[in-house]
Amino acid sequence: MDANTWWVLIGTALLGLSSGVLGCFAFLRKQGLMGDVLAHAALPGICLAFMITGAKNSFLFLIGAAITGILGSLCINWITRYSRIKEDTALGLILSVFFGLGIVLLTQIQHSNNGNQSGLDKFLFGQSASMVASDVQWMAIMAGLLLLMSFLLFKELKLLCFDASYGQSLGFSMRGLNLLFMTFLVIVVVIGLQVAGVVLMAALIVTPAAAARYWTEQLSTMVWISAVMGACSGVIGTWISSFGYNLSTGPLIVLAATMMFIISMMVAPQRGLLSRLVRLMKTRRELAREQHINSIYTYMEKEQVLKVSLLDLQTQYPISTHVLSQLKEEGLIHMEEDHQDIWIGFTETGWKAAYDTVLTNRMLEMWLMHEADLASKLPNGEIVSKDSIPEHLVPELQKLMIQHQCEPKWNPYDSNQRMKERVVSP
Repeated sequence: MDANTWWVLIGTALLGLSSGVLGCFAFLRKQGLMGDVLAHAALPGICLAFMITGAKNSFLFLIGAAITGILGSLCINWITRYSRIKEDTALGLILSVFFGLGIVLLTQIQHSNNGNQSGLDKFLFGQSASMVASDVQWMAIMAGLLLLMSFLLFKELKLLCFDASYGQSLGFSMRGLNLLFMTFLVIVVVIGLQVAGVVLMAALIVTPAAAARYWTEQLSTMVWISAVMGACSGVIGTWISSFGYNLSTGPLIVLAATMMFIISMMVAPQRGLLSRLVRLMKTRRELAREQHINSIYTYMEKEQVLKVSLLDLQTQYPISTHVLSQLKEEGLIHMEEDHQDIWIGFTETGWKAAYDTVLTNRMLEMWLMHEADLASKLPNGEIVSKDSIPEHLVPELQKLMIQHQCEPKWNPYDSNQRMKERVVSP
């Protein structure tokens, strides 16, 4: 890669790093559209800077973009504060108005005497190939400042995202902090216009943060992951563009970030679609296993038999032979073929597993029936579930089962019932 490519590579990495950090806070505040609004609001500032100065000066363009971007954020705050219009409507309104004004000014410039030399249309989609050392130095200074301020104000920004009312009660000026955060967003949008342009800049703010959210529940970890993903997307997009396929760098950076988001959405260990599918299948298998054990035990208990015909069992319960085969492999049941029927019985291990399953399910039924009476006996924060039944509630639930005559009658742990003599060995 030549020297210019290295400058572009460094610049896009810095942009991805800073946009990834600030994007986390915008994402958690459900202001993903804010980056898009501020990017579109920057266009009239760029056009006005050119019309006033008549020169193609990147620094002046960025100053103009910052002014109109901040003006757009102030308009959004004013509309949501002093009118009944909600924030999402205000975002759409400011986006369309400012972008429409920018297009009008851009058209006027294109029809002027020096319009052909302006090149302002490049800010719509970005032109990172035109970056030079001075541009990268400017981006490095601004990105470093944004990262430093995000680190110093991390706790305050965390309050702004999760509990602004609590922050207000602590004495923080949340409106001022919100305005400061909007200024940070304006700065990161402005320094990214030359790389991604007005149209695609919002993707660099939202996409890395959305991808990072799949990997963690901690904000600090999410910020680090988002920053790394943003920087990597900038590097990957620039690297692919350097091969000379006449592909624009900005869209490639966005596509790289999108691929990271898709991968995160699919394979993240907790929130990923594949892990959710695996957990869903596991839950369904466990539920089917418990339902079959419960059905077999209940039928035997009702009919007072130790073996049950599969045909008779299927007339009353939805029984799957595949699940029965799994229970047999686990050593919980034994199956004997007799002509055109199959007889099913519990092994000694199966009786204990069936008793535990049925007992838990019936205690939960008693809890649901008498929750209003029993809830007062639970300590604060303690819950009752299939996996967690408080020990001090067990005697109460057993009494209720006896009252409702639904206590499991065959207890393999009770030596008085001589269950071992009843159990048919496989």
